[in-house]
Amino acid sequence: MNNAKRSLANLLLGVVTCVLLIGFSTTPTLSRLVTPAAMPPGSGGDTSAVMAQGMSNQMMQRYAAPLINASVVPNAPSTPAMGVAEASLMGNRLTVRGSFMGLSSPLRDYAIDPVNPPNPKITSAVHIHRGDNTQNGPFQYALTVMRDQTGMGGKFSGDYTLTSEQLQALTTGKLYVDIHTKQNRAGELRGIFRPL
Repeated sequence: MNNAKRSLANLLLGVVTCVLLIGFSTTPTLSRLVTPAAMPPGSGGDTSAVMAQGMSNQMMQRYAAPLINASVVPNAPSTPAMGVAEASLMGNRLTVRGSFMGLSSPLRDYAIDPVNPPNPKITSAVHIHRGDNTQNGPFQYALTVMRDQTGMGGKFSGDYTLTSEQLQALTTGKLYVDIHTKQNRAGELRGIFRPL
């Protein structure tokens, strides 16, 4: 029975990934899913600002990460949630935007439920980590989150200058986004950035 569930999950993952990649390849940014007006000021989610600084579109590399429960390790939680993250890399500058919906519970609040030992850099429940897809890797960045009215969905964004180690991780498929909730403290959704 577990093999049948795993096969069905893999099939669903394949279909979702194909749909997302086709959608990303036909749109210049994730702006149709995540509008710049909905992003917090200074979140860095608008690639037009980078373009205005004289950088050409040919120098930008785009990445996508479908966020699904089957990618969470070591155990995939049961959840109807889904999401997507999109990233643009220009030089060593990474701009990330995305959205999620259908969480099983509210986002984990690290102010009242911190990691042990505490990490003051973990300021939200949506993170970027570095590591293989079969293991949990070290925390890299917290993303800015804007929840919707239900609290079970929303948008996230961030703008970061990557180290050479983080750049290497991104280009080798070892930089991922995960979302943590109260019910699934270790992670409810996860997705590795892959080039488009």
